Amino acid sequence: MVHPAIAHHRGPVMRALRSILAVAVLVSALSLGMPLPARADTPWNSHHPRREQINHRLAVQHQRINRQLREGEITPAKAARLRSADWRTRITERRMARRNGGYLTRRQQALLNHRENRIGRRIGK
Repeated sequence: MVHPAIAHHRGPVMRALRSILAVAVLVSALSLGMPLPARADTPWNSHHPRREQINHRLAVQHQRINRQLREGEITPAKAARLRSADWRTRITERRMARRNGGYLTRRQQALLNHRENRIGRRIGK
């Protein structure tokens, strides 16, 4: 049981302890090198010309999948498989860029374009 003279101080003390704990967690996360969402993909990195080209292709391909699904040319299951393949390509693109300081090499761009070509040919069939 808490003494009545101390009970009215409990609320502000608990808020202060929570604030201190939150700051401690943030500082430890930064010191351990955990990526924060704001630091993970800077605007410069995502607007590199090779990355823009790949990301534009992925967006156009996504629109093609949606259009053909809407028109009944492909089934919902096939659309889901194609979107999954595109998603894996996008993840691969991000991983490649992360390893190279935010940009893609020409060889990586060619590999990703090859993957997109193969996926694109499957859209209309």
